Amino acid sequence: MLNIKNLKREHLAHVRDGNEDKFFELFQEGLDSKQITLKDVSLREIAESFIDGGHEAVMSWNPRYGGHGGVTMKLLEESGAVTSGGFSRITGQLLVTSIMQAYDMEENVFSNVIPTESTQLNGQKIPGISRIGDEGTTVGEGMAYPVAGVSEDYIETPLTTKSGLMVHVTKEAIFFDLTGQLQNRCSEVGEMLAINKEKRLIDCVIDENRTAHRYKWKGTSYATYQTSTPYINSKTSNALVDWTNVDAAELMFNQLTDPYTGEPIMVNPKHLVVTRQNLRTAQRILTATQVTTTTPGFATSGNPNAVNWANPISGYQILSSAQLAARLGTDTSWFLGDLTKAFRYMENWPITVVQAPANSEAEFTLDVVYRVKASERGAASTWEPRQIVKNAA
Repeated sequence: MLNIKNLKREHLAHVRDGNEDKFFELFQEGLDSKQITLKDVSLREIAESFIDGGHEAVMSWNPRYGGHGGVTMKLLEESGAVTSGGFSRITGQLLVTSIMQAYDMEENVFSNVIPTESTQLNGQKIPGISRIGDEGTTVGEGMAYPVAGVSEDYIETPLTTKSGLMVHVTKEAIFFDLTGQLQNRCSEVGEMLAINKEKRLIDCVIDENRTAHRYKWKGTSYATYQTSTPYINSKTSNALVDWTNVDAAELMFNQLTDPYTGEPIMVNPKHLVVTRQNLRTAQRILTATQVTTTTPGFATSGNPNAVNWANPISGYQILSSAQLAARLGTDTSWFLGDLTKAFRYMENWPITVVQAPANSEAEFTLDVVYRVKASERGAASTWEPRQIVKNAA
């Protein structure tokens, strides 16, 4: 448990030196490095130490002694503790850091891979210019050069959505020192917001559950994965079994061409996206040191020729999530491509934690002493479906 007396002593020393902000910088460094966590402190001790008359304030919340919180309100109003005091800043830093650390979970693989694009718009048109292609021709002596034509090209991103949750610090939480429960609540807020974003990104990648994430090109919406024009990036009867299935998916990229020039698109797939049920199969395929090819295949007689050679499949990053099969509705589909070029997360604002002002209505009607709310706003968007291939059994 963090020594509150030492913490108060350090705080007072920095206040006397006129450098209170330095104290809170050091305190935040301890939180960021996880040397200090919400589990290490006592809310009640912080209140009693950092609020003027804190012990009397906390005791006033106990109806057994005739208190109904009125003493607390008077003391807080006189000291200004809630608005600018040490209790407010320390508690705020603890809650914010706990939520943020829970939000930045490494398990959310799609959130960590798909790039974020900052935007101030609620859905927008991303303009571009079509590629010129190979229009160069032989120019005769004294002849004019041909003019390369270009045309407008654009995609449209979906409307963004806001996700948010709130944490209440009640009088009971401080009086009974329910710090552990508050830590769990803060972690749940961060985790739930992170999972919500992860699910939206997964839905965009797999093109299931929500059509809002689909590819919208030049005013027309398309399913991300197509089996006919304007592009083909969906392959059936290609369950992930061995290296030949990955090879078959790679060959599909050779058939994808630029819609304006007809030239092959340069795709360098680097992500192998699989459900947890296919995770070990994917690992086996990528880590095998050699493969065996038998000619003529599965011969039942004669002397088929077997050749051992180096594994041709390598260099892929495996992405897998427990959420993937549930969102897909199947555990056999898998994807190959470059998620950093195929998708974006259009972000209006990142995870943000805001503290409510003191003396609010909730403090009187709900016995809520301190409140923080966390929110983020954005939308997953398909940018270039020709950078990814879907495979089904």
